[in-house]
Amino acid sequence: MQVLMAFITGLIFGLGLILSGMTDPAKVIGFLDIAGAWNPSLAFVMGGAILIASIAFHFANTRPKALLGSVMRLPTARQIDRRLVLGGLAFGVGWGLTGYCPGPALASLAIGGSKPLIFVVAMLAGMAIFEIHDRCSSAHKREAV
Repeated sequence: MQVLMAFITGLIFGLGLILSGMTDPAKVIGFLDIAGAWNPSLAFVMGGAILIASIAFHFANTRPKALLGSVMRLPTARQIDRRLVLGGLAFGVGWGLTGYCPGPALASLAIGGSKPLIFVVAMLAGMAIFEIHDRCSSAHKREAV
């Protein structure tokens, strides 16, 4: 049941991205071009998403378990650290250069084309590099203690 709900949720999310035009890199880059031909439509999509997510997180914080019975895994970190800043910068640079972030890139795979495929492959490679680096750093720290 959880896999089915994850699939349905992902499908609704992807359709929302496609219908809102967020899978079009030109629209995203237009939003980021505040000194040129600025396109504010992404701000409205983000605002709507933040509103809905804030309501969902409010209710999630009051529950010990998810609706389907699994354990709630909400973020607990409250501190802005170096990893968060560097990760945010890397995300922002990649988003600005390509016009894709992970969700719209995956939804764009359904539409086709080589650009989202190249982005997704590069994204997965970056995730793998992070995992390898993180594991090596953790192992090195354990050895130092």
